[in-house]
Amino acid sequence: MDDDLAIALSLADIADALGLARFGARDLVVETKPDATPVTEADRAIELALRERIAAERPDDGFLGEESGRGGGRGDRLWVVDPIDGTRNFTRGVPVWATLIALERDGDTAVAVVSAPALHRRWWAARGEGAWLNGSPIHVSGVRRIEDAHIVYAHETPLGELAVRAWHTRGFGDFWAHMLVAEGAAEAAVDAPGVNLWDLAAVQVVVEEAGGRFSDFGGRRRLDGGNAVTSNGRVHDEVLAALASQHC
Repeated sequence: MDDDLAIALSLADIADALGLARFGARDLVVETKPDATPVTEADRAIELALRERIAAERPDDGFLGEESGRGGGRGDRLWVVDPIDGTRNFTRGVPVWATLIALERDGDTAVAVVSAPALHRRWWAARGEGAWLNGSPIHVSGVRRIEDAHIVYAHETPLGELAVRAWHTRGFGDFWAHMLVAEGAAEAAVDAPGVNLWDLAAVQVVVEEAGGRFSDFGGRRRLDGGNAVTSNGRVHDEVLAALASQHC
C-alpha cells in the first residue's frame, strides 16, 4: 500500500471516531459561518485533530482545511481536508456525511479517502492502485447511452434536458453522488454551484482510479472551477454538451 494512503486511512479512523461521538448529540454546538453555511464543533475538532496528526507524521507537508484554511509545508505536498462533507445532514441526524481526505503531490491529487462512518462505508484510492470500497475493488459502469443512464446530482443543480433523457435521476448530494459513480451504481454526477477544492480533491482520485472521468462543466480536469461532473467516461461528453446548452 502507498505509504501516504496508509496515513490517510489512519486519519480517517480518527475522524470517524470524533464524528460518530457527536453525531446525534442533543447538545451539539452549531454555528453559522459568514457564507451562511453551518459549522459544528465536530467539524472543527476533526480538522484540528487531522492537522495536528499530519504535522506530527509529515511535518514538511502543507495542510488545507475547509474550516481553518491553509498552513505549513515547504514542498509540493498538500493535504486537503473537508472534516464533514454534509454538515447540514450531520446536524439533523441524517447519516449521509463523510470526511474527505486527499493528498496532492507535485500539483496533482494522488491519494484519497472518503469515509462515511454512519453509512458504514469507506472509499479509498491511490494513483495506480485502483479504487476500493470497504476493502473490495470498485469500477465504474459500462453504460454508454444517456437514455440508459442513472444521473445523480449534488446541491441544487438543475439538469435540464438530462432529467428528461436519462433513465433515472436522483439527488443524493455531496460526496455520495460521486461515490455512486465510482461504484458503478450511477453513470454521472453533476455538482454545482460553489463547490470548492476540499469538496472535490478526494472525489477526483476515487472516481478516476475506478476508471471514470472528472472535469468541470467546461470539460477541464480542474478542481477550482466551482462545479464538477464525474462519470463513467462513456457518457461524459454528452452530459457536458447538455449542460452547455442549458447554460449558454
